[in-house]
Amino acid sequence: MSLVGDLLEGKGEGSWSVTPDTSVQEALKVLADKDVGVLLVMEGKRVMGIFSERDYVRTIASQGTLAENTPVRDIMSPEVLYVTPRESIAECMALMTSNDIRHLPVLQGKELVGLISIGDVVKEMISGKNIEIQQLENYITGLLYGG
Repeated sequence: MSLVGDLLEGKGEGSWSVTPDTSVQEALKVLADKDVGVLLVMEGKRVMGIFSERDYVRTIASQGTLAENTPVRDIMSPEVLYVTPRESIAECMALMTSNDIRHLPVLQGKELVGLISIGDVVKEMISGKNIEIQQLENYITGLLYGG
């Protein structure tokens, strides 16, 4: 069973962040410059929320426009679900699916150690299934026993 910590080892632990007071305009520029769809909203080392392209689109769809200096705190998602490095990839998939989210911060205690996406989780699950298939094929054909 693959764990979040294993996924982070292969992926690396990098993520991009802004502060709650960062303007939405500045945050959108970071999203574009870094070619990512989500930013963690951090106050020091504490995760305060997540700002995503979806947050921006939903706000514009409901309000029509935003002031240029609107802070991220006004439109971020403040309810942040997270996982630990010891949780399974299957648990992450279930959490993401049941809550319709695409990103999960990874916390060790109260410290942020990474961020995983639904794409990371799907790739890891497929990789695990491919290994299982190869092992079954080896068993069936006798390759494991020199046969």
